Amino acid sequence: AEKGRWTVSKLWEEYEKQKVDSKSFRIDKIWFENYLKEPFGNKEPQDIIQLDVDRLRIKLLKTLAPQSVKHILALLRRIVNFGVQKQLCKNLSFKIQLPEVHNNKTEDLTPDQLKNLLKAIGESGDLIAANMMRIALFTGMRRGEMFKSKWDDIDFNKGFISLRDPKGKEPQKIPLNNSAKSVLEGIPLHKSGFVFTMNNGKPFKTDLRRRLNRIRD
Repeated sequence: AEKGRWTVSKLWEEYEKQKVDSKSFRIDKIWFENYLKEPFGNKEPQDIIQLDVDRLRIKLLKTLAPQSVKHILALLRRIVNFGVQKQLCKNLSFKIQLPEVHNNKTEDLTPDQLKNLLKAIGESGDLIAANMMRIALFTGMRRGEMFKSKWDDIDFNKGFISLRDPKGKEPQKIPLNNSAKSVLEGIPLHKSGFVFTMNNGKPFKTDLRRRLNRIRD
């Protein structure tokens, strides 16, 4: 009876056999091993309830950007859909709710693009621009939102960042994940109170666009 159970882990193994040549599969494997295997690996899809997925989503949003959480939950949905299409299991009894990602203009990077970008950031001699690129990747913050950010807007204990006058919206808070926290903890404080400033403490000027593009390119 145990061998006949198509658990999420067993479905993943079958899914893996058919997706091994996919360029994005390496990222999928990391998502599954780190975030899906423990809570769902030993369960059959029909045994998963909405509360299980809701709890995972809330937990992940405390440490990961909404876009990353969206990818992880979408992967769970793809694995289950794969099993249903192959007539290996029953479907979920509910629809997985994916986190809302507000920046609709953002395009996903391919694994190779992400790898090259992170490498370029790490090799950059422009520490300020590199840190801004990291924060943008880890939080989804826009450049203008980072310019306005002050240390008073960051709550390291509760784990959130308050956005000052975000584009087209009322002030809001976004999760401060561990990766972003690590970057911010390495930035020296300046008497201006702003998180990102030029070396003399003055606000950034338009040349920062060129500095960011140089790293990204």
